[in-house]
Amino acid sequence: MSDSSSIIPPDTARELIGRYKARLKSGGSSLRAAYETRPLTDPILRGRSQLVDGVLADLWADFGLPASATLVAVGGYGREELFPCSDVDLLFLLEDEPDTNLEERLTGMIGLIWDIGLEIGHSVRTIEGCLEEATLDVTVMTNLLEARRVLGNPQLFERFETRLRGVLNAGQFFKAKRLEQEQRYTRHNETPYSLEPNCKESPGGLRDLQMIGWISRAAGMGTHWRDLARHGLVTDDEATELRELERFLQHARIRLHHLTGRREDRLLFDHQEKLARCFGFEATEARRASEVFMQEYYRTAKKVTQLNTILLLNFGVEFFPNRYPAAININDRFQCVRELLDVRDEGVFDRHPSALLECFLLLEQRSELKGMTARTLRALWRGRKLINAEFRQNPANRALFLRLLQQKRGVVHEMRRMNQYGILSFYLPAWRRIVGQMQHDLFHVYTVDQHILQVLRNVRRFMVAEHAHEYPLLTRLTTSFEKPWLIYIAALFHDIAKGRGGDHSKLGMKDARDFCESHGLEENDTLLVEWLVQHHLSMSNVAQKQDMSDLEVIRRFANLAGDERRLNALYILTHADIRGTSPKVWNGWKGKLLEDLFFAAQRLLRGATPQQALGTPIRQDDARNLLRYYGLRPGTEDSLWDQLDTVYFLRHDPEEIAWHARMLYYRVVTEEPVVKARLSHVGEGLQVMVYMKDQRDLFMRLCGFFSRLGFSIADAKIHTTRHGYALDSFVLLDPGQEVHYRDLITLLEHDLTERLATHAPVDRPASGRLSREVKHFPITPEISIRPDERGQHHIMSVTAADRPGLLFGVAETLAAYGINLHTAKIATLGERVEDTFLISGPGLSQDVQVLKIESDLLEKLAV
Repeated sequence: MSDSSSIIPPDTARELIGRYKARLKSGGSSLRAAYETRPLTDPILRGRSQLVDGVLADLWADFGLPASATLVAVGGYGREELFPCSDVDLLFLLEDEPDTNLEERLTGMIGLIWDIGLEIGHSVRTIEGCLEEATLDVTVMTNLLEARRVLGNPQLFERFETRLRGVLNAGQFFKAKRLEQEQRYTRHNETPYSLEPNCKESPGGLRDLQMIGWISRAAGMGTHWRDLARHGLVTDDEATELRELERFLQHARIRLHHLTGRREDRLLFDHQEKLARCFGFEATEARRASEVFMQEYYRTAKKVTQLNTILLLNFGVEFFPNRYPAAININDRFQCVRELLDVRDEGVFDRHPSALLECFLLLEQRSELKGMTARTLRALWRGRKLINAEFRQNPANRALFLRLLQQKRGVVHEMRRMNQYGILSFYLPAWRRIVGQMQHDLFHVYTVDQHILQVLRNVRRFMVAEHAHEYPLLTRLTTSFEKPWLIYIAALFHDIAKGRGGDHSKLGMKDARDFCESHGLEENDTLLVEWLVQHHLSMSNVAQKQDMSDLEVIRRFANLAGDERRLNALYILTHADIRGTSPKVWNGWKGKLLEDLFFAAQRLLRGATPQQALGTPIRQDDARNLLRYYGLRPGTEDSLWDQLDTVYFLRHDPEEIAWHARMLYYRVVTEEPVVKARLSHVGEGLQVMVYMKDQRDLFMRLCGFFSRLGFSIADAKIHTTRHGYALDSFVLLDPGQEVHYRDLITLLEHDLTERLATHAPVDRPASGRLSREVKHFPITPEISIRPDERGQHHIMSVTAADRPGLLFGVAETLAAYGINLHTAKIATLGERVEDTFLISGPGLSQDVQVLKIESDLLEKLAV
């Protein structure tokens, strides 16, 4: 309890605290009960404001504050929009600086307000102090714009409002708020479509609507959406829609506060399922209730950002009407105004519906255009419903849509704009179902529509010369592809059937064929697009989950591709697709796996022999050339290579083979372990080589050691030489990316060598905490052990939620059953792992033994 004994005795203060706490609690409970009986936003928001008004008025009297002072509500409290757990922003407005007595009373009252459970933001200022702060800080000006007198001196409050208006420059305020919004958008990664958006601060959240209200107040245009309609900034329908969008977001925030019992504005996984139930959303066969709810949230956020954009453009014209030169005609339908595309009149789309597509084509073709005017965007949004079956069947419109994909610039920008304003949803009816659809598969971090546009962006990036240094091979393949826009079409359709149930690749393939046939594509092009959509996951599955040293694996994949045109297109699409899921999913190692598979299949398709296709002679020749470059005499490598079989050369690239030879040629037979580490030559991370006499449980020991250091294993190649030495290679990544890999090389080499040489006990990694994502969207672990095509080895597939020590648990179980591990392909997809192991052992031929191994592994992986 705060010390207010000099104003109010302690016993009295305790009695006041108890009384007001009970009053707030009772009032809050009544408001909540009324809301749950009849969920209306205005009564609960205004009701809490009035509840707090009454408490503060009585406290004002308890502390005997003078009639000359004024208690002012500002911010959301000033608007009478006080959410259940929101803080309360107060301004104690005074005629003059407070004397000691008044300061003591104010301090006592403020302390007691905290004691009764109200979180407040407060300031004690004169009018001059308010004006000084407001002119320096747009946030203060914003709060004061929403000021409301709670009690006290009305004349003082009137003078305050008049003086504040006198120093307010509406144009400067508008500029400052736009910059503030841009900074806020940057903090939230410029997107409303994150997994756990903030319903207040994220793009498309309540703050976007509040900002319009602030600018409207500053411009003297009123405080309600209908006021904006009266001033011609929005239509009556838009004003109605704005109120509905605002209500949805208010309901989300109210319910979040009720669920958490605190000021929580983030739609965390922890709350999404409960919120969905509060809103009455139910699960479908294909989606959780939370996914249905979040889709509605994303659609709301999308509309909010649309209307926010339109209104800001309109405000800009209101505040700065004479800044730009006269309009420049483009054609009979469009003109250029202030570097923006503008309809020459608002009936253009009604008279010429095809202009709904033409406007985007003009933006692609004319680099001087930076966007669209507000009235064009509004007319576009209203006119989107003109895109009906007749529109879609019109050959001219179909040709226009294809031209949009065939332009040299602006394709991605305009597809995003078409999605933002609903044009894509009306032109491609299947698209409408994926707008705002979030998949909780723990590696896609975008809604399905945003993921597809991200893939489109990645394909486009391969065609831009400025980015050729990023992926030179892909740039060469894409720019030399005869009709690269066909890959755009495949990108648009590759995930369009997500969420329908069934195999989305096959369902999407049918949609793609219908599109291609209806748009008059040649049969050969149609077959390519259809095939790409059907098989868009095939290349990543082979590269990340199968043994690419096995010729049969490469042969099957090459046969699937059939020709180089398909192979090139699939490689481009696959690369773009993986990189479009999440920044966490892609890494240089995945890129290397795809590239190796691409070249191996390409060589087979060009008629190479099996050995040439896998590149064994080429790899040895390239490795020899590297050794000569490093100054090693011819033949130096023979003593080591004589102990290595063909499989070794198939599983390692020339750079790795040469590195191993340089490190080991003079100690092919050694009693001491050899541990060498270096920066990975294919991307981020470390490559580690371990060479020593083979011993039982070596892989488990190594997994434990790496896990103890905090590394995740991205790849492991386990090889045993002809003379009984283990030659194991690992690619290690730091999941937190908090280390400088180069700094760890010496430490890792020293510590691991010492542990292996002294036969130190196995490092058992500490059990790590599961992420929140996994807790709320758990993954049922799956184990599959099956013989390979030749029957020489078995392939073990593991799917589970990622966590520290997972690979150690797998290795420990395999060691317990005497299973030999040959390769480990570690595919981490966000919070999900899909690992594939090539194993052998006598017990694998017995069904009973395999069942025991699978059961033990499932027990280890269960969370």
